[in-house]
Amino acid sequence: MNIVLVGFMGTGKTAVGRLLAKEMGIKYISTDEVIEDKERRSINDIFKKNGEPYFRSVEKEIVKKVSELDRFVIDAGGGVVLDEENIQNLKRNGKIVCLSADVNTILERTKRYRHRPLLNVKDPRQKVESLLQERAPFYAKADFTIDTSEMTIEQVAEKIKQGVDENCREKEPHKNP
Repeated sequence: MNIVLVGFMGTGKTAVGRLLAKEMGIKYISTDEVIEDKERRSINDIFKKNGEPYFRSVEKEIVKKVSELDRFVIDAGGGVVLDEENIQNLKRNGKIVCLSADVNTILERTKRYRHRPLLNVKDPRQKVESLLQERAPFYAKADFTIDTSEMTIEQVAEKIKQGVDENCREKEPHKNP
């Protein structure tokens, strides 16, 4: 089984994912990094030269491949949830954990990121608010959500381990004694 981290940029997917994998003794993979390796260029460059629809098609292909892995922490890109097939593929062999944060926290954590194509706009606050609202129903498809706004990376990793454990127990069929 995999642990799949989804959520908006700046919620801690990468930092938490790396720590979680290390603590659990399993491997870490980032769909964004796999896309950049495959394309031999940055996501920002992909967005600029080919647009978001092209990026999403490459992302879908990568998600399909990484969802077949086992015993990985998968750091899925912020918009991966927008495609129902991505969700189905990731849930097939994984528990999806949505990391969330309030708008102020996201803006603070991403203010130095020039490589975030969706935030390279005139009014980043308005863009974050509208994207969070647009993606909310998709993020709600996760097995559970953790608000990382007031938590350390270590606290989030611990909460994920507890949540995945509880979530797995809830899904096990009840056995008669």
